[in-house]
Amino acid sequence: MSSSWNSVGLEVLYQVIGWIAFAAWSFSFYPQVVLNYKRKSVVGLNFDFLVLNLTKHSSYLIYNAALFFSPVIQKQYHDKFGDKEMIPVAANDVAFSVHAVTLTAFTLSQVLIYERGNQKVSKVCISITAVVWTAAIVCLIVAWPKSNWLWLIDIFNTIQVLMTAIKYIPQAVMNFRRKSTTGWSIGNILLDLTGGVLNFGQMGVQSIDQHTLVNFYGNIGKTLLSLEVVFFDVIFIIQHYVLYPVKRDENDGVYPVLPVQVKDGAAV
Repeated sequence: MSSSWNSVGLEVLYQVIGWIAFAAWSFSFYPQVVLNYKRKSVVGLNFDFLVLNLTKHSSYLIYNAALFFSPVIQKQYHDKFGDKEMIPVAANDVAFSVHAVTLTAFTLSQVLIYERGNQKVSKVCISITAVVWTAAIVCLIVAWPKSNWLWLIDIFNTIQVLMTAIKYIPQAVMNFRRKSTTGWSIGNILLDLTGGVLNFGQMGVQSIDQHTLVNFYGNIGKTLLSLEVVFFDVIFIIQHYVLYPVKRDENDGVYPVLPVQVKDGAAV
């Protein structure tokens, strides 16, 4: 094993795949933003998804930026997994996280200015968000005296994994109850799926070069993130193209606002 690349070709491939994944995931935010703008409505876009998504990306940004930039945390990582192991966070991971937090916050701002019908953030979502950030603060207090920073950022990595596992559920349920994906951009999903597959592939390239699977469980959050993204995106693709196919291109901007009643953030 080595802390540097054994193959220049694989290193180049790793970087190329990483930045393509970054581009796909980054651009995945824009179809929804554009769709909201064209419709002048956010009806059909689940607000719980947005709030949970902001928590997820904020947590992931903390993890990526801390492990990528902090020599102290990098040393703790090497102490745990070995001096020869590569840091499993790339520059594209940090860039993506910064962009994701910014665009998710911007999409939330659209909720405030466009037609939203009776939709609102559910009490369950508010409770989950409050519990998660309270737990994060408690972990910070616990980690501070002994400088257990690697343990702390692993907590944030765990948070982002958990948020990824649940953030799509409100939107999937909402689509099911409405029997429609109108207001939910499929362009977002197709790009998201591309990013998830490439993100997993990037880790595979590193494993091939290093002849070890340590990076997969050393950054288990990135591994599970990719798998979760692919799983839920496949569900949305089935909903959009098979279960509830639309007759017109959702990006033409002329969809009517569907009447929807919402109770505790869930469409009925």
